[in-house]
Amino acid sequence: MTKDKKSLTNLTITEARDGLAKGDYSSVDLTEAHIKAIESGRDLNAFITETPELALERAKASDERRASGEAASGMDGIPIAVKDLFCTEDVQTTAGSHILGGFIPPYESTVTQNLRDAGAVMLGKTNMDEFAMGSANITSYHGEVKNPWELDDGKTRVPGGSSGGSAAAVSGHLAIAATGSDTGGSIRQPASFTGIVGMKPTYGRCSRWGMVAFASSLDQAGPMTRSVQDAAIMLQSMVSHDKKDSTSVDQPIPNFEAALTGDIKGLRVGIPAEYRLDGMPGEIETLWSQGIEWLKAAGAEPVEISLPHTKYALPTYYIVAPAEASSNLARYDGVRYGLRVEGDSLDEMYENTRGEGFGPEVRRRIMIGTYVLSAGYYDAYYVKAMKLRTLILQEFQKAFESVDVMLTPTAPSAAFALGEKMDNPVQMYLNDVFTVPASLAGLPAISVPAGLSDDGLPLGLHLITKPFDEETLFRVGGVLEEAADFTAQPSFLGGQS
Repeated sequence: MTKDKKSLTNLTITEARDGLAKGDYSSVDLTEAHIKAIESGRDLNAFITETPELALERAKASDERRASGEAASGMDGIPIAVKDLFCTEDVQTTAGSHILGGFIPPYESTVTQNLRDAGAVMLGKTNMDEFAMGSANITSYHGEVKNPWELDDGKTRVPGGSSGGSAAAVSGHLAIAATGSDTGGSIRQPASFTGIVGMKPTYGRCSRWGMVAFASSLDQAGPMTRSVQDAAIMLQSMVSHDKKDSTSVDQPIPNFEAALTGDIKGLRVGIPAEYRLDGMPGEIETLWSQGIEWLKAAGAEPVEISLPHTKYALPTYYIVAPAEASSNLARYDGVRYGLRVEGDSLDEMYENTRGEGFGPEVRRRIMIGTYVLSAGYYDAYYVKAMKLRTLILQEFQKAFESVDVMLTPTAPSAAFALGEKMDNPVQMYLNDVFTVPASLAGLPAISVPAGLSDDGLPLGLHLITKPFDEETLFRVGGVLEEAADFTAQPSFLGGQS
């Protein structure tokens, strides 16, 4: 028996997986429902490229596998969205930039290949800040993404960034789940802004091969879902050791879903004093205190800790990341692929292509990066930033000798309106203040929707654990999710249950 199309778009991965196994509906049913949702939800501008024919082809293949009795993975037949910086074979990949317009990779990124091999169905490629540089999804060449959460004030909210298209697609029920990438908070901050779960694994857990690079020592792929259990199921199909990526780590891969035992008795939860910022909205402080109480009630022990170098994390990040970006983006020259704007000489062709191909935020970060790497400034900025990065990592390592997990807010505010903060890059960069430290240290972290702001917009709480301890992250995340019991839905869904 087939459920109605509307209810099929309300399913989590867990529910869809179980329904497919029972034969309640087919992957084609699920996929058709989401293709319709994408068509009627184009106002969000969540997708750059839609791939309905490809999705139905993969859904049919999934149904045939299931009918023949082949063992199905947790992701088999599940319709997902893919952030547009994962190269996808024969499907345009732009990284939200004009300079990659028309680029159709002849190969598949390792993460999307893993999901493909697991039977996941790709609905399309989601919009994002250009080259993942942004915290609001307003720097994309393909236009800004709208947050599905709206208030009565008539203002459109940003979905966060850079994985704003993926966040909007999952929150707006255009896809059951989506891949994101996180360099300084690009999975977790948009998850907080849109009321979903966003998880960044340990650096090296997911291969970066075939991902369009922003900052190679920070970039990491991760799942964006509507529940913690879904994030565990999806991550299982994303991770692998990959010889094509020198930073991919050969570590045993546990059963992430099995880690959700609901038992956190005796766990020590670190509460970093430095995350209490001057001028932080009271509602963020209140939610954080509530989160501490929820974990305490479940048997965990809150422990006040100190991470004194946290205040240097943001400036450190905004030296390291642009430095790496200026090097990575040098490959876009109009010679081999993407946009080419002719000139009278090779140098002029480079200048014309980059001038037209890169947007203002990308140009800003390339200039910052080139400056901090230049002779005379390298020691003063880049070397100093790398030393601070080491100190930040050492502080986390020391703290994890006495605690099992840390709890912080995800973002310093709820989603802000389009047009706000846009003329002030520093204000925009402050959106990542809580997420950047874990990125610099390469630690796994998750944002779980935990409440609503005074205005009625979603707010997330943020957990961080030791490297390769995603199991504890999911275990505590599951308990936090259950305690928060976040059931609010964006107005975009028009009262769907």
